[in-house]
Amino acid sequence: MSQNSLDYQYMSRAIQLAEKGLYTTQPNPRVGCVVVANNEIVGEGYHQQAGGPHAEIHALNQAAAKARGATAYVSLEPCSHQGKTPPCADALIAAGVSRVVCAMQDPNPLVAGKGLEKCQQAGISIESDLLQAEAELINPGFIKRMKTGLPFVRLKLAMSLDGRTAMASGESKWITSESARADVQKLRARSSVVLTGSGTVLADNPSMNVRISAAELATPVEPHQPLRAIIDSDLKVPLDSNIFQQSGQTLLFSTQQAEHAITLPEKNGKVDLTAVLKYLADQHQANEVHVEAGSELCGALLEQKLVDEIVIYMAPHIMGDSAKGLFHLPGLQRMSERIGLEIKEIRPIGKDWRIIAVPMYC
Repeated sequence: MSQNSLDYQYMSRAIQLAEKGLYTTQPNPRVGCVVVANNEIVGEGYHQQAGGPHAEIHALNQAAAKARGATAYVSLEPCSHQGKTPPCADALIAAGVSRVVCAMQDPNPLVAGKGLEKCQQAGISIESDLLQAEAELINPGFIKRMKTGLPFVRLKLAMSLDGRTAMASGESKWITSESARADVQKLRARSSVVLTGSGTVLADNPSMNVRISAAELATPVEPHQPLRAIIDSDLKVPLDSNIFQQSGQTLLFSTQQAEHAITLPEKNGKVDLTAVLKYLADQHQANEVHVEAGSELCGALLEQKLVDEIVIYMAPHIMGDSAKGLFHLPGLQRMSERIGLEIKEIRPIGKDWRIIAVPMYC
C-alpha cells in the first residue's frame, strides 16, 4: 500500500476517534489522534471533555517510547498555547515524533498555524489539509464561532406529511414516534445550548433537557446538560415552569428589565436574535445552538439568515388545513422570494423520516 493510501487510512481513523467526543467536549473542538510507527498504530486517543487531556496526549501516552520517530495523525492542528492543559505541540516535540499530519488548521486565532509552525521549527516534518472536508464536519460550531463570532444554529422541527407542526388548538404531542424523539436527544446532547421561545414554554411546559445516558451514546463520559435559553421579549414565562427546574442553567432573554432576565436590544419589537447568538458565543463559548421552537421564532431565525441547518422529522400522517405550519414567514409573497434548501440527507427513523437540509441564502 502506498504512503498516500496509508495517510488517508490513518487520518480516517483519527477523524473516527474525534467523533467519539461528539457529546462531551463543549466548548472545545472534537479531536482525534493516531500515532503510527513502521506502518503500525502504536497509540491513539481522542479529546473526551474540556479540562481533560487532549487527543495527542492520550495517543502519546499509549505509544510511550514508540512515539520517537513516529508519525502523528491529528484531525485538528495541535494547539500551541497554554489553556487548561499544556500545548500539544510541545508534547509532540518532547515525544520525538518525526512527522505530523493534520486534517485542518485550527480556526482559533490563538493557534491558527502556530502549532504547526512550532513543530516545524523543532525539525518535525509537517503536512496539512488531508481529509479537511471530513474533519470540518465534526466541528461545525467551533469553526463557525472562531471565524464569525456566532454559533452554528440547528433548527429541529417535527411535522406531519402535509407539513403541519400542531393542531389549530396548539396541541402537538406527539407528532413523531418514540424513535424520532430518542434521536432528538442525541441532537440535544451534542449541542452547547437548547434554545426555545416563550410560546413553546407556555404551550407545552417542556423540560428541554438531555435524557439519554452515556451508554446509549456509546461514550465513557456522561453527556453534559446543555445550557437552556428562552426568548421571552415580554416576560410572559412563569419562573416555576419545568424548564427552570432542571439541573444546569436556564437563561431568559428579553427586551425588558427584570432581575431574572438578560436584557438585550430589540429588533422589530422583539429581542434581537443576532444579539442573543452573539451573547451565547461570547459569554458561554457556545458552539452549536439547538433550536426547538414554534413557527414564529423558527421563521424569524430563517428570515434573518441565522440558520445553518434544519433537521425535520416527518411523520406518516395528515393533520389538515387548520393545523399550524413550520415557519411563520409573512414576508414571502412571490416565488422569487422562496428560500431554497439543499437536502443533505433523508433517512428513516423508526416509522418517521429524518430530513437534514441546509438553507441556500441569496
